[in-house]
Amino acid sequence: MANEEKPMEISVSDSEPVWVFYRDRGDWKDVQPLPQDDGPAPIVQIAYSAKFRDVYDYFRAVLKSDERSERAFSLTTDAAELNPANYTVWHFRRLLLKSLNKDLKEELKYIDDVIEEHPKNYQVWHHRRVVVEWANNADEELFFTKNILDLDSKNYHAWSHRQWVLRQFSLWKDELEFVNMLLAKDLRNNSVWNQRYFVISNTTKFTDEVLDKETKFAMDMIQKAPNNESAWNYLRGYVFLCSSLAEQFDAIRKEYWSYVSRSLAVKYGTLAQE
Repeated sequence: MANEEKPMEISVSDSEPVWVFYRDRGDWKDVQPLPQDDGPAPIVQIAYSAKFRDVYDYFRAVLKSDERSERAFSLTTDAAELNPANYTVWHFRRLLLKSLNKDLKEELKYIDDVIEEHPKNYQVWHHRRVVVEWANNADEELFFTKNILDLDSKNYHAWSHRQWVLRQFSLWKDELEFVNMLLAKDLRNNSVWNQRYFVISNTTKFTDEVLDKETKFAMDMIQKAPNNESAWNYLRGYVFLCSSLAEQFDAIRKEYWSYVSRSLAVKYGTLAQE
């Protein structure tokens, strides 16, 4: 028929499949798309692409009907690709993961790719944490965060996720060695110094031996780079730990902690007190 409307397609490249709009898909004919309502007179009209409008019109429809199906799950993949920062998409995807009893290992493989493409997106990291918690398995997490930190050694989300994994699953065994490796690459990376403090705070604690060892470690690093602010901050942090213990957390042994603080200053210089 000459006037019959043909399905609208978008050809991305020879290596990618042709995109067919949801409104033109036979298996979605039973769904009435729900357009976004920006009100009668939006101040700044966003120029959504035709593909974006199509995907999200159908996403809003399945969200409203609370459709728990494989096609709805697939739709969340398309919606997340178009806007990985959309909280509602990830929340609904998690509901579908549970309802459809999806393979969580496969979901982690999927989120691997998403995070590698959007490494500073809070929503994708949160989604990963929830899935890891559900699976109760963090076997790949330290390796995964290492790979992300290899790309950006100061990625806050990667460090935050790594710290959560270390605490949640008690994977402290090799973490100080990992920190040492990173400091050998870049002794000015404040994120790594923070991780060192975090590890010791949660493992050996601040014993006399540890205080002396860590102060020497910091001073050795300072000798390599005297203007390295990160190492100085780390050293000052230990002195302030002593002060806090003396004044607030261990007042009974106030004189002892004051003595430790003075000893550090005498042994390693007055700058440790600044």
